[in-house]
Amino acid sequence: VALTAASIWAFRPQPALVETRLITLADFEQTIDEEGKTRVSDRYLVAAPTAGRLERISLKVGDLVRQDTILAVLRPTPPQLRDARTIAELSERVGAAQARKQAVDAQLARAVAARDLARSETQRVEQLATKGFVSPATLEDARLKLAQQEQVLKAARFEQHASQHELALAQVTLEMGNGDPQSAQALARIEIRAPVAGQVLRLAQESETTVALGAPLIEIGDPNSLEAVIEVLSQDALRIAAGMPVRLVASRSSPALLGTVQRVEPSGRTKISTLGVEEQRVNVIVDFSSAQDRPPTLGDGFRIEASIIVMNKAQVPVVPIGALFRNQGQWSVFVAQEGTARLRSVTLEARNQHQAWISKGLSVGETVIVYPPDTVADGVRIKAR
Repeated sequence: VALTAASIWAFRPQPALVETRLITLADFEQTIDEEGKTRVSDRYLVAAPTAGRLERISLKVGDLVRQDTILAVLRPTPPQLRDARTIAELSERVGAAQARKQAVDAQLARAVAARDLARSETQRVEQLATKGFVSPATLEDARLKLAQQEQVLKAARFEQHASQHELALAQVTLEMGNGDPQSAQALARIEIRAPVAGQVLRLAQESETTVALGAPLIEIGDPNSLEAVIEVLSQDALRIAAGMPVRLVASRSSPALLGTVQRVEPSGRTKISTLGVEEQRVNVIVDFSSAQDRPPTLGDGFRIEASIIVMNKAQVPVVPIGALFRNQGQWSVFVAQEGTARLRSVTLEARNQHQAWISKGLSVGETVIVYPPDTVADGVRIKAR
């Protein structure tokens, strides 16, 4: 009898070894992870106001310049050697500069009005918040919109300074070509000055050379107006809206930086992936939340990794993504109950790379099987590792 009992015990089905996890409440986050690069948003390309001989530029990339600092010296083509086409181009250049200044002035007026509206709205929300009529999230959103409008206004003023300088330079260049000796003497040397204060971002021409009318010379910009340009798939861009938070990582050794989606550009473009697949990509412009948090060496054109947070839910039931599988067209899990696996269908709200938010089918405190092996089925005895 003892031998028979021992044989039955030895050959009885052994419980399947499984890995389990406890269902808990946790903050769930869904992100769109892509790469991008930084860029200076307030930038200005200084071009040759007329054709002539450009002297060697002494500035180097990274140099800081003040407004009206001499960037380059140009010795233009003598007036008597100018043809009617060149004079016409200079005249058109003045007209274009005048039109651009008018457009920038209108843009600045709109930015001021939008800033004033955002400021008054923020003050109103702050008053309501002190009385408990609005949530802290509403107050934070109003302050965020005000900060964004302040940045837009700053960029508009930058553009206004640049347009004024461009118009003045175009007018002087055209007037110098009237042929009288005084203007001809002045035309012998044109000092090209910085329209705004900033940093030299790029030198299109460094050595002494002959340049044509409108040839790019130097690109300068405000190093503090740094933003990130993130390339996302067009289908992912539909889920992104202005104001969404973003985590930005410039290097593995530095902590993540916080940013905010400023806008999603309205047009996409076709790009070939590393696998040779055509993709439609859209640029998402992200503002850094604080300039003080950025590494001092982070500059224009640096590679950056971004996680755009499109969903953020606090304290919801989550399970590891490895516990989910499809069964008869429904998301399902195996629940561990008193040493037995029980199949259960669940309602999946959202998921990310690591977790899934379950709205129905599971309760906090229950235990699920993670990465269930093929030996596990409904009613099978299990044993946790």
